[in-house]
Amino acid sequence: MALMPVDEALRRILEGAAPPAEPEVLPLSKTYGRVLARDILALRTHPPFAASAMDGYAVQASEAIAGAKLKLQGEAAAGHAFDGPLAPGSAIRIFTGAPVPEGADAILIQENAEKLDDGLVLVNEAPEEGRYIRPAGVDFTEGRTGLAKGRFLDPGAITFAAAMSHAELPVVRKPRVAILATGDELRLPGQVLGPGQIIASNTFGVAALAKAAGAEVIDLGIAIDRMDALDEALDTAIAQEADVLVTIGGASVGDHDLVQKALTGRGMALDFWKIAMRPGKPLMSGKLGGMRVLGLPGNPASSLVCAHLFLEPLLTRLGGLPDPDRIRTAILSTDVPENDLRQDYLRSDLDTGADGELIATPSPRQDSSLMKVFADARCLIIRPPFAAAAKAGSTCEVMVLRD
Repeated sequence: MALMPVDEALRRILEGAAPPAEPEVLPLSKTYGRVLARDILALRTHPPFAASAMDGYAVQASEAIAGAKLKLQGEAAAGHAFDGPLAPGSAIRIFTGAPVPEGADAILIQENAEKLDDGLVLVNEAPEEGRYIRPAGVDFTEGRTGLAKGRFLDPGAITFAAAMSHAELPVVRKPRVAILATGDELRLPGQVLGPGQIIASNTFGVAALAKAAGAEVIDLGIAIDRMDALDEALDTAIAQEADVLVTIGGASVGDHDLVQKALTGRGMALDFWKIAMRPGKPLMSGKLGGMRVLGLPGNPASSLVCAHLFLEPLLTRLGGLPDPDRIRTAILSTDVPENDLRQDYLRSDLDTGADGELIATPSPRQDSSLMKVFADARCLIIRPPFAAAAKAGSTCEVMVLRD
């Protein structure tokens, strides 16, 4: 099978990826960070009455001229409306949020008035008609769309939903991602290693990336290199209705690489399994029934680079979130050599220059098995296939990994 270009591989992985049709309905208090699955309408009008926007006095503007003395008729506070209309020649003490009494058309703010000892209010500066009055429905009205489908539920949106009297909201269900590490040589962190064994570290980084992309993670653990172990893990992924199965390692076609064989034996439609990129050439993509399958390479840098490039955008599409925005333009701090037919992703540091431009410095060591190099990297310098040698000071494209 020929090596597939990165852009074509991403297009095929994302093809048809969309949130599930059925939403999940959650209490409002549990919706932060989720995505609204459909439009929601206002269940009430706000404010439901004309309300005062300031502390002061509710008056008739035509009577409240400078120097006038108005009779103090009563008081209106938030939650305690004045019972009755404003009488001629009178003023009603009013506080922010209180309903404006019938007959009043202006608010004489307290800074422009003086309360006299004989129960009168002196107007020092005449108010404007309608000033400091919030009309009924000025914010939103019952039956109108308040929040649109696809809205990310941040604090402002949640506050608005609460104000519209929604106790629960329909949200996009989180995509379920089953993650399976494979290999006889793998052991969990903290376990004693035997000869030739290593720690299964990739699972934890890929799971963290999946959660950050809004997914629910199903940990399938480690499957040894036997068909029955792989079949058991696949049964679990299917039983738990995973939207995406991510395998780590074993997806090539060597004598000990059984993942692809196990999946195709269960009916997986294999799309591709080789990409023209470095690191991450042996990436597998396919579908097993309604479950998407993404086979990541076993080397840590390869696994995580592929997870950023392909798994993260797949999960955000399935979860209704915006596509990741990680690509920036930077300046090379050092010369880089010409490239071959595979698109390179160089683990690199990223600094900010004196005039604000980003400066990328590739690590001198790019072996895909080196975990510290990836952990220290702030970005990946992207080198297209057959790119000519580039000098220090020239521009390059980078994928930002962390700020």
